[in-house]
Amino acid sequence: MNFLLGLCFVFLTALSAVFSSRVLELSDKFIDISNDGLWFVKFYAPWCAHCRRLEPVWAHVAQSLYNSPIKVAKVDCTRFSSVATHFKIRAYPTILFIKGTYQHEYTGERVKEDMVNYALRMSQSAVQKVTHADSIGYLKEAHSVFFGYVGKQHGPLWEIFTLHAEKYQPHTWFYAMSHDVIKNDLTPPNETSVFVYKEDEAFYFDVSPDLLQDKEALNVTLDKWINTERFGFFPKITRSNINELMDTEKYIVIVVVSENKLSEITQTERDFKDMVEGIIKKQKRDLHPRFQFGWMGSPELANSIAMSELTVPHLLVLNSTTSHHHMPDDDPVLMTPEAISMFLEQIHNQQAPAYGGNNWLVRLYRGFFETRTTLTNMWRGNPVLTALVFGLPLGFLSLICYSVCCADILDADEEEPAETHEKKD
Repeated sequence: MNFLLGLCFVFLTALSAVFSSRVLELSDKFIDISNDGLWFVKFYAPWCAHCRRLEPVWAHVAQSLYNSPIKVAKVDCTRFSSVATHFKIRAYPTILFIKGTYQHEYTGERVKEDMVNYALRMSQSAVQKVTHADSIGYLKEAHSVFFGYVGKQHGPLWEIFTLHAEKYQPHTWFYAMSHDVIKNDLTPPNETSVFVYKEDEAFYFDVSPDLLQDKEALNVTLDKWINTERFGFFPKITRSNINELMDTEKYIVIVVVSENKLSEITQTERDFKDMVEGIIKKQKRDLHPRFQFGWMGSPELANSIAMSELTVPHLLVLNSTTSHHHMPDDDPVLMTPEAISMFLEQIHNQQAPAYGGNNWLVRLYRGFFETRTTLTNMWRGNPVLTALVFGLPLGFLSLICYSVCCADILDADEEEPAETHEKKD
């Protein structure tokens, strides 16, 4: 029995060593070979707590990409500072995907599935050619959102499409195909067309003959359209992508729920979330041009936007151009789909009350609210440590002030007899 246990221990140790060896340890020589091949590199510091939390996830990423041409590696920037300087590393951990002379920073969620999908997407060409009709069905199943180009692969629209495919490759997929390939699945409006496919439907970029003649205007318009359409109809909103959603210049409709450590929510929250998602799916042609829907699994970010403690589930609408926000007067749980649609229409017509904004007074209050929230969470989590962190400096400051004040009083008492004696003389 002991022999079998020992054998299992040796096997597990060896297996662990094999998994950990999937991550390559780089040195300053990496600068000379970084342009060769595909690299997915984590730049870290041993003292960084975020880096330590990422370590096991990074090992799983390396294991998942082991049979791909992507080399998963890490660099200790405290030992090889020249590497950090060369790649302009400003914070730890920083994750870069390096493909030749191109360097893309990964800014998504630090979970294995997201990072693996990102690396696989970045390892391929920015625009992939689709030559078989059967591939369209596969693309629909494989990607929740993807962009396509249909027609002859030359001219201003093709040039600018490939240019923006390089720019937005870290975020989504781009494909090029002929009319013969898509004739059974799509009906493009023009000989050359650009479309985005999401929620089982294609949405086409509106390109006029006049726009094709103005290359600069075409570049700006297509860039804005891709940036707006690259999100699904109901994505999860986090701190890592909310700034990108703000660039859509739409109203951002946010369903606020509270996930536990197992990413579970209550049935009431799920019912409300499903109801709002059903609204955008039923009215996507009408609402999508003006509103970007999404949901938050953590109320903290929503509280920071609203500058108040929100109950869950809740509904928050953020104006991405002015930073104002809107909230319904009624309890969101009691609202019907018709009431929510009416509330959104009032917002679009600027008839709903607006809160917040971006002036200096609001920024000042937001800073105060976030500071108070941080201190409250610290006290709830560990009151003893919070008391030590803030109590000791305040105690020393009180002693210093007391010493200064007492010194002035003692000096005054010592000088007083001398003045009395002079009067007697």
